[in-house]
Amino acid sequence: VQLVESGGGLVQPGGSLRLSCAASGFTFSSFGMRWYRQAPGKERELVATITSAGDSEYTDPVKGRFSISRDNAKNMVYLQMNSLKPEDTAGYYCKAERDGFVYAWAGQGTQVTVPS
Repeated sequence: VQLVESGGGLVQPGGSLRLSCAASGFTFSSFGMRWYRQAPGKERELVATITSAGDSEYTDPVKGRFSISRDNAKNMVYLQMNSLKPEDTAGYYCKAERDGFVYAWAGQGTQVTVPS
């Protein structure tokens, strides 16, 4: 199993980034997918989830600014991040979930930095 995140970078407040997660080694279409983030000294935070059927949920701080999507044909999950704020600065990584169980598979993550 591989999860490879990409698309992070340095962006000014108010800017946008699109994160990508390339999945392989499992039946991607059968799994829900999640984006997490973790900033130095802070606990891991669940940012967004998307079910195998395409239903999505978001943590309150990113509602209206972030959008999660998936392309089952490409085994990809995306996180479109708009109106970025300094508090969005963190390492972002994706994980797979099924039937409420979040699998330990993990990629290297991708760093998002929004300077204050």
